[in-house]
Amino acid sequence: MDKAAFPAGAYCDAVARIIAAGQRMDRFGWVPATAGNISIRLPDGSIAITRSGGHKGLLGPQGVIRVDAAGTPFLPADRPSAETLLHCQVYARDPAAGAVLHGHSVASTVLSMAGGDALVLEGYEVQKVFAGQDTHAARVHVPIFDNDQDIARLSHVVAPHLDAMRAGYIIRGHGVYVWGADMDVALARLEGLEFLLACELEKRKIR
Repeated sequence: MDKAAFPAGAYCDAVARIIAAGQRMDRFGWVPATAGNISIRLPDGSIAITRSGGHKGLLGPQGVIRVDAAGTPFLPADRPSAETLLHCQVYARDPAAGAVLHGHSVASTVLSMAGGDALVLEGYEVQKVFAGQDTHAARVHVPIFDNDQDIARLSHVVAPHLDAMRAGYIIRGHGVYVWGADMDVALARLEGLEFLLACELEKRKIR
């Protein structure tokens, strides 16, 4: 399907939501410089995603492009993020996923570099923002995967763990990935996770 044949309203709405999400993430300092990427699954299964290299707080309509379910751009001249495959992987694995967010916060970067293969969150009221969490007493595991410039190889490492991820995951020294049924849910989960990571970072300062 070419762009002309695609329902323009759905694409324009996705672009507007991605722009707004980028501005919100930028206000919190989660997408410094050209870091991060944002996507929405469109009604036909294709994906609207941020173009490689743009500042997410300064996005305009040209900063969002459309790719197919495998991450191939509909317009050959368009350059999607190098991490587009990680977005495609979530959509392929979770038919309910409608939006994916990736940010590079200080807390996720520093905590993930402290070692270990997961962060465990427990005792926080805010953790109830994640699917399946209805009490602060539950333990939420956030997997940490070593950074890899070979995104296809990284996606294979992440794949076996996707079904068990309630709060997304962290790439070591890099940042977080979260998703949800739509952009509002994804943003709520991102904000919840980033709040909890910031709390964990503060706790380590006072120990």
